[in-house]
Amino acid sequence: MIEVDKLTKRYAGQVALDHLAFTVNQGEVVGLLGPNGAGKTTTMRILSCYLPANSGTARVAGLDVFTQADEVRRRIGYMPENNPLHREMRVRDYLKFRARLKGLGRGESRERVDLVLTQCGLAEVGGRVIGHLSKGYQQRVGLADALVHDPDLLILDEPTIGLDPNQIRAVRQLIKDLARRHTVLISSHILSEVEMTCGRVLILGGGRILAADTPENLRRNLRQGSQVVAEIAAPAPALKECWEQMPEVEDYDISPAGGDYCRCLLTTRAGSDLRPAIFERVCQRGWKLRELSQGHYSLEDIFVRLTRAEKEEEL
Repeated sequence: MIEVDKLTKRYAGQVALDHLAFTVNQGEVVGLLGPNGAGKTTTMRILSCYLPANSGTARVAGLDVFTQADEVRRRIGYMPENNPLHREMRVRDYLKFRARLKGLGRGESRERVDLVLTQCGLAEVGGRVIGHLSKGYQQRVGLADALVHDPDLLILDEPTIGLDPNQIRAVRQLIKDLARRHTVLISSHILSEVEMTCGRVLILGGGRILAADTPENLRRNLRQGSQVVAEIAAPAPALKECWEQMPEVEDYDISPAGGDYCRCLLTTRAGSDLRPAIFERVCQRGWKLRELSQGHYSLEDIFVRLTRAEKEEEL
């Protein structure tokens, strides 16, 4: 569905995309991740025919986004981060207007609007003014707009930004339902949402792909080092000194865990299982231990490690 090869984009001498290359297969739900300035929005805007590139190629459904832009636009539904809705219009009238702009006839646009109102949970608010709706409902209107012409590909830039947890859950389920019939490329800073929604992730840094795989495979690749979780009743400075004296500990994080306890998240070097050594040191110091377990990498851990390594390489 998407083929990107050697895609390069510069802004006033600054490189936003640096020979970017990736593919997305039909029917996939793919998360596009990266720190601010990594090139996520630039990539989405190029694929959506809003921006030109300096060099490289990008194809959607086999069509070149630069030379066949009109055909590409018919096959994509794009929801930008700042949803540009006409907030003075009523929901149903707005979606009809958008459907006609996207080339649907009068009868077909009416059918598609009725369908997307139901799909996006908007049937009960079809007669209301968009500006009077909650942020969550306005996001749903944006999704309905992206869907109204039944595109092959949905490109969603931060679709859950500014929503409360209940609204995020509703939009997440909606995206999962849409994925049964559409290919979806989604950008988000809420990494737990990406982990629950996407089958594969692309992690960008400095305009390049740092990793491209399923979350599970990325975790498996990082297990050459491991994590240990320990909850210990001891002063934080004493714990810090303890971990810094252990060469097997690559990194650590100490946070309060209630009462006299601190929660220690330890990242170990390759091939090390620190649990026996930690238990021995805790006993030697007379500290109380109420948890000692093998940790699991989250998508956030993977993201931080990859993007931090990329910044260190630049320095």
